[in-house]
Amino acid sequence: MNKFRVLFASIAGSIIEWYDFYLYGSATGLVFSTLFFPTHDPAISLILAFSTFGAGYAARPIGSVLFGHLGDRLGRKAALMYTLVGMGGSSTLIGLLPTYEQVGLLAPIFLVILRLIQGISLGGEWGGAILLATESAPKGVRGLYGSIPQMGVPIGLVAGTLSFSLISHVTTNEQFMSWGWRIPFLFSIVLVSLAIWIRSGIEETPIFQEQKESGDIARVPIVEALRSDGKNVLRAIGLKLGDGFFNVFTMSYVLTFATVYLSYPRDTALNALTIGCAVMLVTIPIIGYLSDFVGRKRIYIGGLILLFLLAVPYFSLIGKGAGWFYVMQAVVLGIIWAAIFSTQGTFFSELFPPKIRYTGLSVGYQIAAAIVGFGPLIWTSMAKSYGPSPWIFGGFMMAGIALSLALSLFAPETRSMAYSREKDSNIAP
Repeated sequence: MNKFRVLFASIAGSIIEWYDFYLYGSATGLVFSTLFFPTHDPAISLILAFSTFGAGYAARPIGSVLFGHLGDRLGRKAALMYTLVGMGGSSTLIGLLPTYEQVGLLAPIFLVILRLIQGISLGGEWGGAILLATESAPKGVRGLYGSIPQMGVPIGLVAGTLSFSLISHVTTNEQFMSWGWRIPFLFSIVLVSLAIWIRSGIEETPIFQEQKESGDIARVPIVEALRSDGKNVLRAIGLKLGDGFFNVFTMSYVLTFATVYLSYPRDTALNALTIGCAVMLVTIPIIGYLSDFVGRKRIYIGGLILLFLLAVPYFSLIGKGAGWFYVMQAVVLGIIWAAIFSTQGTFFSELFPPKIRYTGLSVGYQIAAAIVGFGPLIWTSMAKSYGPSPWIFGGFMMAGIALSLALSLFAPETRSMAYSREKDSNIAP
């Protein structure tokens, strides 16, 4: 199998996932709160709009079970083709939706339905993309291969940033709110078509082929995962929660936080996010490759400790001027969180045997995602009550990180664990 095409196929869906993530997260504060949830109180409009953002996250565990079932029974490739259609189709249709002014309550209802479809599809995408890469990795570079799909995060976010920035620059505010915001969503159909073409030309992963040939296929993967590996499902949930809240904040809610509560221009907030993403493009593959030699756990713990220590300083400094804002996004998002994220997919996948790996990996990760997806709703309420307080927001982040840090200390080092049915041939020298 062409390894480069496999890596391309694994990152393609991830790019679309995070392109859509950025678009929806940004449009929630900038567009949806006004056009789909109009009220006399802007804070209430934001809360209602971010509720739909959280609803998409809440739907992800459903997708993790559904596509995990398909991926563990029919194959990784088959499941990933369906996730692409769901993600791209729902995003494209969001770009065609009528507003509240045009159709009344039907507008937010349709928006929520499409967001749920999007969330269900996203629930199966990440785990499948990770397995497509790691289960096809040559000897000694599984960590590197597992980090490649994670690069879809900065690429997708930068693509979303550029699309929104470009439309914002060439339209007036009235034009942007009228039709300009729709164009980036409609562009999803182009990305999905390209990704489907790439994935249609790859084969199933060698490890799943081996599992299938053995005839040892789980009848109901979610039942087997919870019965035989429930501890690791819970471990994955807890390990993801801490960095997950920081992740959602620094890559989505930061735009609302910076413009609404810190009074930064939209361009400044977008530039800060872009800088963090640009740094991630360098950090992720380097740390992923490093994890093949020093192990996943050591890097994970180090990243969580640094996030914990910088939680309050991050919120204190981003309000002191654009320069500090840029620096903190580069450090916290681009270096520290990127180091955690680069090892996360490989680390979590190595906790589970091939038979239920797609389900175990996806369910653990996506349940945590469902929880952190309501972060923007919580933060909007916090900001309404306390303003952009560094101690309130930093303390909130520290609580989640402390839980993940405690669990990571008791997690096994997975680098040398068997990854296939037979003796693992992917262990680093």
